Amino acid sequence: MTVKVATLREEEVLAAAAALFAARGFAATSIRDIGERVGLLGGSLYHYIKSKDALFIRIHDRALQSAEERIRAAIAGEEDPSRALATACRVLLEIQLDPASLTMPLMNDFRAVPESVRAQLVERRDAFEQVFADLVEAAPLPAGVDRAVYRILLLTTLNTASTWYRPGRLGLDEIAQQILRVYSVEG
Repeated sequence: MTVKVATLREEEVLAAAAALFAARGFAATSIRDIGERVGLLGGSLYHYIKSKDALFIRIHDRALQSAEERIRAAIAGEEDPSRALATACRVLLEIQLDPASLTMPLMNDFRAVPESVRAQLVERRDAFEQVFADLVEAAPLPAGVDRAVYRILLLTTLNTASTWYRPGRLGLDEIAQQILRVYSVEG
């Protein structure tokens, strides 16, 4: 497999597109908007991108890949399944609460993209969620708990943190611990 290394200009295009998609959404962002942001005409922009759809997918994949790498690095070497899950929860909270994070704006635009794009986004999202599926599988859960439902509820809580979290009373470690206590895992 050949990995394409992005040029500095291409990185500028990706950053501009990511910012526009996050601020305006997929449907309201045009190739012309992206070109104007980086000082390129539409035709010149296509030297760096294949299409708006491909650009959105690439940005989405990068955001999830970055999140996955951060989580895997944080849990590397952790042998206690409960602590590994708590750490993964804390890292995902950090990502979701970071104002510069692209994961939430891109995920929020999920239904606005064409079906062909959505299918590719789901494939990458499922690969990302496998990290949590593995952690939940290893976690000591009470008998009768459906691990797939548990994972979905846990990720829903973590992925919506920007809508309910308010800094001050509890830090991210404490929030992660509380989430796991609510979901019956000692953290």
